Amino acid sequence: MSGLVAIRGPQGPMLKDPRTNLRGLDHAELTAWVAEQGMPRFRADQIFAWVHARRVGDVAAMTDLSKKDRARLGELASLERLRVDLIAPAADGTRKLRLRTRDDQLLESVLIPNEGRGATLCVSSQIGCALTCAFCATQSLGFRRNLSTWEIVDQVYQAQDLLAADAAAAGEEWPARVTNLVFMGMGEPLHNYNQVRRAIAILTHAKGAAIAGRRITVSSAGLVPAIERFGREGLGLEVGLAISLNATTDATRDRVMPINTRWKIAELMATIRRLPIHRRRWITFEYVLLAGVNDADADADRLAVLLDGLRAQVNVIPFNPHPHAPFERPSNRRIADFVDRCRDLGLHAYTRTPRGDDIGAACGQLALEGELAETA
Repeated sequence: MSGLVAIRGPQGPMLKDPRTNLRGLDHAELTAWVAEQGMPRFRADQIFAWVHARRVGDVAAMTDLSKKDRARLGELASLERLRVDLIAPAADGTRKLRLRTRDDQLLESVLIPNEGRGATLCVSSQIGCALTCAFCATQSLGFRRNLSTWEIVDQVYQAQDLLAADAAAAGEEWPARVTNLVFMGMGEPLHNYNQVRRAIAILTHAKGAAIAGRRITVSSAGLVPAIERFGREGLGLEVGLAISLNATTDATRDRVMPINTRWKIAELMATIRRLPIHRRRWITFEYVLLAGVNDADADADRLAVLLDGLRAQVNVIPFNPHPHAPFERPSNRRIADFVDRCRDLGLHAYTRTPRGDDIGAACGQLALEGELAETA
């Protein structure tokens, strides 16, 4: 089974708090847990709102709970959060948050201002990555472990706290909100399917952060069995799906995305065509443009054939150069010509403007640089 070489195992176990972190329980799980502790079931609504709508950091702040229930919660439950290690601002308004876990691992999320009100957060799902995409800085970390549900959720709350601090500093009453989520940070989200699924349930709940499912997109490098599960369990009817394609031939995709040695383009595309997707949704295909590798007119021609008949849009992403990958960004002229050719062929193609080039924008780059600095 040599094709499985593209997927690596974790390097070590997660250091866990024996208490239950309340941020990691969805509403149904919290309701069951509250009942198990002998508390009235209605407490679940109250606790869920305190944790996810108000983002309190201390059980003592839950003032509509009895002193007895607060004491019980303090013994059995945790409200532990990630620690902010660094906030790196870019000239274009993008900010990268480097966060530290209880077991001293580094992860990152990226807060991107929207053109209107609100912001998009690029969320990580793993520390490092089990896949070995050649253009990605995250893969240089190896695969440390999956993030727990609460660690995924808390990335959103750390970003929301940052926006609240911005508003307070500016004397504004109402802070901007994280309105859009893209699971496109460190790791393969569908390789950590259960935790990502639960995090989405928490973040979209009306009594919590109440982020609309239509504003959430989950990306995959092509983990076919998990994509099938994504469709089978109806997640594709709730949130968007983005496929990191990045090549139009198996030879090229084998090189830049070794997962393709296990599930070839034909199998991946056949799986995608079978997915039940909300009638108002399109599938996004991400295409990182690498100079001299996948940016020829012939690549655009083949891309049009691959996506023929699909409700699809193509996000052409000019490569973010970093020292951990042997690729270069194409010229602006080549990028524009590639996108124009895609459009001439009938594709809904867009250029994703590079954000945060001046703060190590490549996924995983800031975390990797932090580790290198600590070991220097």
